[in-house]
Amino acid sequence: MSKEMTKKSVVKEKDYPLSHVPPEARTSLLAVTGVLIGFTFFTPTMAAGARLGAAFPFSELIWILLAGSAILGFYVAVICSIGAKTGLTSVLLARYTLGSAGAKWADIILGGTQVLWYAITAEYMGVLFSKGLGLPGWEVFFIIFWSVIMGATALYGFRSMAIVSYVALPLMVALVVIVTWMAFKEVGSLENLFGMKPTTTMSVTVAITVIVGTFASGGTQAANWARFAKDGKTAFIAGLLAFLVGNGIMVFSGMVGGFAFQTGDLIELMITMGLTFWALIILTLNIWTTNNATAYAFGVAGAEMFNKSNKAPFIIWGVVIATIVAVAGVGAYFIPLLNLFGTFIPPLGGVIIGDYFFTYKKNLPMLDDVKFRKLRFAPLIAYLVGCAAAYFGGAFEIGVPSLQGIIIAALAVPAVNAIFAAMKINDSHEVKKDAKYV
Repeated sequence: MSKEMTKKSVVKEKDYPLSHVPPEARTSLLAVTGVLIGFTFFTPTMAAGARLGAAFPFSELIWILLAGSAILGFYVAVICSIGAKTGLTSVLLARYTLGSAGAKWADIILGGTQVLWYAITAEYMGVLFSKGLGLPGWEVFFIIFWSVIMGATALYGFRSMAIVSYVALPLMVALVVIVTWMAFKEVGSLENLFGMKPTTTMSVTVAITVIVGTFASGGTQAANWARFAKDGKTAFIAGLLAFLVGNGIMVFSGMVGGFAFQTGDLIELMITMGLTFWALIILTLNIWTTNNATAYAFGVAGAEMFNKSNKAPFIIWGVVIATIVAVAGVGAYFIPLLNLFGTFIPPLGGVIIGDYFFTYKKNLPMLDDVKFRKLRFAPLIAYLVGCAAAYFGGAFEIGVPSLQGIIIAALAVPAVNAIFAAMKINDSHEVKKDAKYV
């Protein structure tokens, strides 16, 4: 084999898209946390917070934020710990849960939503630079330009994502502090802030679902990066820090800004606050870190779907599709999309969690030691039950839809397994007798 071929092979396999991450490729808590927080320090999350900030009294907003962030944080932390223990991506975990054909649904729903997220952020970049530089009509140019640039860096995998995150995070923290400080300065005091009246309306169930929806898809795929952690405990801590604390801070900052300045348009808010120059620099780096992870996620999903060890072609095609969707104006559907993500994606993570704990008892056989069924019906039924619980909970404003979707999907796994066992239906994969487990 030539040196060139060897080099290409190493580049192709270094992120292990179709295998377990080996011990020698594991990394520190700092690196994993940096990538995950870089993922959650996401400007459109602030925009979602700004829209919520215009719809509720401030005292009510605090409880909504705590509820949504806690659900998202603990949910993702569990996904992270499973990813680290097994060394597998979320879509490979879905292969165990749903079967080789059933996992394609996970590829579509997780990869597809990440393409939509990439499109939303690419459009956001186009509007940001067009407004910030005073160049109306240049949105499409900036959408295409930044979409290509951000997609290119995603081709270099986990380590390049960590480097970009280290640069962007301190700047994003500074922006969050500045926005929050200026918002408090605008209203004058905490008493004034609590006394302000909302200007729009939104139900509490939708608001919590929107908070969970900001990273329902990305969080369900957090195993993609957490699998590089040294162990499950490290990954759990990293996931909790990123999605409970990091994402919560982003939503809070947007809430306070939106509440104080009475606008749900974050770009308009930045310009109003006189932060145009710094917004262009900081928000660019911020969105860049997230879109690195987003493109990586739909690349991994594509690799699993087509059983190819090279995720690069799927990143490229995903970026092309996302750019077209961005130019078409997907941002107009931002809140409805978040509500959709927060309803139908958490049950998928719930059924993966339930299958891992109740069916496999926290011991998965190695990929090479399993002959996968095309479809496992018990977990599929559990997923559909979880989706129904989340959907009807939202439709009739009963409970917290996203939380219900996760818990009911997870608990439905052993329940449906018991029914299948009573009916003597074998729904398990075939495992070698001398199989190794992780």
